[in-house]
Amino acid sequence: MEQQYILDAIDAALEAGSRIRAIYNDPVSDFGIELKADNSPLTKADKEAHRVIVSVLRNTPYPVLSEEGKHLPYVDRQMWHDLWIVDPLDGTKEFIKRNGEFTVNIALVADGVPVMGVIYVPVTRQLYFAEREMGAYKLNDITERGDKTLDALKAEAQRLSCKTPHAGYVVVASRSHLSEETKEYIEDLRRRHQHVELISNGSSIKICLVAEGKADIYPRFAPTMEWDTAAGHAIACAAGAEIYHAETGKPLCYNKENLLNPWFIVKPREI
Repeated sequence: MEQQYILDAIDAALEAGSRIRAIYNDPVSDFGIELKADNSPLTKADKEAHRVIVSVLRNTPYPVLSEEGKHLPYVDRQMWHDLWIVDPLDGTKEFIKRNGEFTVNIALVADGVPVMGVIYVPVTRQLYFAEREMGAYKLNDITERGDKTLDALKAEAQRLSCKTPHAGYVVVASRSHLSEETKEYIEDLRRRHQHVELISNGSSIKICLVAEGKADIYPRFAPTMEWDTAAGHAIACAAGAEIYHAETGKPLCYNKENLLNPWFIVKPREI
């Protein structure tokens, strides 16, 4: 994988994060909230982040499938062996609530498999980036890359491993979409493990918590779309974890005819 592509994704995420942060921190901003056809919220931050990301990624050879962009029919998309899958603002509900738990998600997918992922948390200024052969990294307090090379970023970053030791058994779950099925699954985990701790969080941060070894498992038995998970999936895989279909046990795949994800479980890769 050419290093320039991950640098392009990092630049796009950081610039989008900067625009989102400016809107988020504006004391007089009403966010320009609209409702989409599925009744999910859309803000001017979503739109601006989409515009920024597409303007950067259009300089690469790959098409962009963005939550806020035009979704071509599968007859066209199935010809895309490599593509970007983007959520310009993952966690719009958390953005509106002003709790800081929202992200910018950018993934490069090859033949249905996420091979590169970038996630940026605008409020905390944390950047996660990964490539399947390079590994997964986390960089704190970054707002722009400047002229730093990928090697320079890696040298400043923390290498991630889902095997990082921590106390107890930690389950991470959605703050805004905790279904009854997920609650039942968590109760079953409590019966099987001592000292189970539940962490609630928004957006793709939940996947990152498993990737960096702060959580053992993230069950999601509620609807998500491909752009919600693709970047986190790449980061999780590069850190030794996987996102498994809750019923089949197979890894999630991408650029499907139906862009809706099945229910899934994020956990360290099974040996």
